[in-house]
Amino acid sequence: MNRYSRRDFLKLAGASLGSLAFRRFNGIDSAPRLQFPEAERLGRVSVFPNFYSTSIKAEPHINATSVGELSEDSIVVWLREVVGDAKSVSKRWVETPDGYIYAPDLQPARNLPNIPMTSLPEGKAGFWAEVTVPYVDLILANPPARSGWYKDAFTNGFTPRLYYGQVIWIDQITTNESGQILYRFNEKYGYGDLFWLDGTAIHPLTPEDIAPIHPDVDPEQKHILVNTTYQTLSCFEGEQEVFFCRISTGYESESYLTPSGQYNPHRKLFSIPMGASSTEGRSGYDTPAVAWPIFMNGDGIAIHAAFWHNDFGTRRSHGCVNVCAEDAKWIFRWTTPYLSLDEDEVSLSWPDHGTVVNVVKRSLY
Repeated sequence: MNRYSRRDFLKLAGASLGSLAFRRFNGIDSAPRLQFPEAERLGRVSVFPNFYSTSIKAEPHINATSVGELSEDSIVVWLREVVGDAKSVSKRWVETPDGYIYAPDLQPARNLPNIPMTSLPEGKAGFWAEVTVPYVDLILANPPARSGWYKDAFTNGFTPRLYYGQVIWIDQITTNESGQILYRFNEKYGYGDLFWLDGTAIHPLTPEDIAPIHPDVDPEQKHILVNTTYQTLSCFEGEQEVFFCRISTGYESESYLTPSGQYNPHRKLFSIPMGASSTEGRSGYDTPAVAWPIFMNGDGIAIHAAFWHNDFGTRRSHGCVNVCAEDAKWIFRWTTPYLSLDEDEVSLSWPDHGTVVNVVKRSLY
């Protein structure tokens, strides 16, 4: 399905669904696009679980006058990124119409509503899809809740949601009594929970969305370099660097460190829930629909998208290589083995493996 500008969407929705498309039903926000500012680029406040709000500053400096306070999941217009004082490690700040927000507290997002399908593709059990709006609310379809992240949301006073850039499996479509089209999110590798959500928030993946990048290049010539000192990732074809981005690897502690070495990726899939219990000095976490994972070793270390922070360039993970959603998708499409909508997961056995990943720690001097 196509994605549309807000103006195009309103024209099409008005012609096809009329005012029914904008009503509320059972707590689901049937028109999340109407809550979001109209702008090419948006930012979503993403500070949980460390804080519950972030400040808007008059200048991009820690000690500048605060002109406002924004809670988790507030949406702002993202004008540009600027350099200011370091609040922790990063010196990146985002200019908004109301002032400056510390960039790591603001997830980049867009508002790209979709015209939802009314039925599953013929002969298909479901389809993979991306969230293309800042967030969309979830309603549990088969209570009681099983997943820790869903329970935690309620415990901490948050509405269970999915966020821009997450990838999910849709296995049912229905139209409710108000005329709203709902998709059912089935977390295939999770706890068995099923969720209804607004279909306008979801873009079904197409072959073009996941088409391999540079498939004509000899796979043996492709390799990835992860630098844990500089917190960067580079993709090489032979000696030529073809892609570069900032990343967040594991905190520099024995429990979370992303270890150096050469890795032979053995598993790729479009999305998977990730979690760990609070053991051996590690804090627990439970995260749904982590997009574009490339698993590098048997300990569960992976390159994957991170929608819960924008602190790339600093250590932030529990051992994995965090990348922003757009960068993670590019890396996923470029690395071997390639996937298709018909083969959405691959697991390899030694000596077979995907694109080699070298993790190095290099001195600053």
